[in-house]
Amino acid sequence: MEILVILVPLALMLGGAGLVAFLWSLRSGQYDDLDGAAWRAIADDEQPQEAPAKR
Repeated sequence: MEILVILVPLALMLGGAGLVAFLWSLRSGQYDDLDGAAWRAIADDEQPQEAPAKR
């Protein structure tokens, strides 16, 4: 039972750190453009190469 004296405050501190990190990410704009990253992943940036001319 003595271990709970250490584990409960540790769990509360880790949970608080996670909450602070999440709130920081909200305020810094990490979730502003959720669709843009998805479209950039599938966008074709390279121009198609032309087939060489047959002689």
